[in-house]
Amino acid sequence: MAKRGKKYLEALKLVDRSKRYSLDEAVELVKKTNVAKFDATVEVSFKLNIDPRKAEQNLRGAVSLPNGTGKAVRVLVIAKGAKAQEALAAGADYAGDAEYLEKIKEGWFDFDTIIATPDMMGELGKLGRILGPKGLMPNPKTGTVTMNVEQTVKEFKAGKVEYRTDKVGNVQVPVGKVSFENVKLAENIKAIYNQMLRIKPQTVKGVYIQNLTITSTMGPGIKVTTDLA
Repeated sequence: MAKRGKKYLEALKLVDRSKRYSLDEAVELVKKTNVAKFDATVEVSFKLNIDPRKAEQNLRGAVSLPNGTGKAVRVLVIAKGAKAQEALAAGADYAGDAEYLEKIKEGWFDFDTIIATPDMMGELGKLGRILGPKGLMPNPKTGTVTMNVEQTVKEFKAGKVEYRTDKVGNVQVPVGKVSFENVKLAENIKAIYNQMLRIKPQTVKGVYIQNLTITSTMGPGIKVTTDLA
């Protein structure tokens, strides 16, 4: 286990590890336990009672956070002609086809999200071994394969975030910065929480959300009550 710094250990003393805090208490605490010297990202983690090996329980999608993430999202759109121009007009950082596919092949990754029109997926699919492991391959489930380029670019620029389960059923999503007002962080957390409830697979038996934790970039995890209704 990595050796923890003095500041982290001091912050850890503020957290009762046996307690599940209310959302308001947890948001307050995530700020008090932030030990980073920069404006740290706040992340929410769900431990779900699912088996991602089953297709219907392998959850993936995107959700718009009402207050954004506080991070400038760099959007690349892979599209031809008029659709590429539409993307740039909507605020995309980069838009085009062959030239950007070539740049990615050569190791260029100065972007956070790729949106693609369906006709470009055949070409993009050839880069699956490069983009897949980085979680960058566009996917209809996340709304990143679309002809509605303008709206999709605007949504991701405004704070739409992608989520997907890992191998053991955990979902981790950034929900803002420690500098956010408490109420804005809480609203973002509720938005992703409500999304997790909406997409609960019908085949799940027993307790669905087993654990809910929030943490800042370098701070300790804080358990939150799993009933935010």
